Amino acid sequence: MFSKKKKNDIEDPIMGNTADEQVTNVQAEESADADSTPEEVQPELSVEEKLQQEVAALNDKYLRLFAEFDNYKRRTQKERAELLKTAGKDVIVSMLPVLDDFDRANKAMQGATDVAPILEGLALVHHKLKSTLNQKGLKEMETLHTTFDTDLHEAITNIPAPEELKGKVMDELEKGYTLNDKVIRFAKVVVGS
Repeated sequence: MFSKKKKNDIEDPIMGNTADEQVTNVQAEESADADSTPEEVQPELSVEEKLQQEVAALNDKYLRLFAEFDNYKRRTQKERAELLKTAGKDVIVSMLPVLDDFDRANKAMQGATDVAPILEGLALVHHKLKSTLNQKGLKEMETLHTTFDTDLHEAITNIPAPEELKGKVMDELEKGYTLNDKVIRFAKVVVGS
């Protein structure tokens, strides 16, 4: 009377399908959904592949940084070379008027019979030269009767001196100069002993 049905052949009262037919329908729907998605499912990368990609990215970053630094070095070397070529340009340009004054003085000396105006002109040119150099930061050292200092003076010789002048500068053979408070030429002096 009753026919024997397998466990999977039991019908769903709502849908009228057996359990096997329901599983087949669900699998078909899943495969249809998988085919309809526009994104491709990428296989997951292994740890080794991830590390290789990271190494490649870091290597690329390193190479770019190295190239950028190399370009920076070349650029700064070029700028430094150009700066050295024109470093004294402003000083030279400021000295040109003094040179012009010396040229005029030479012309005036050729036909001059009186020495007094020539001496006065040379004194003016000398004063102009000193003031131009002072504007650029050059200063003369005051050395006479000061205590001998090896940071400022170069002793040429020692001479006997009274007790109060021992260890002091007695005479100056060549002036010393500082440029912006840095010694650029030591004063050559005679020291009392």
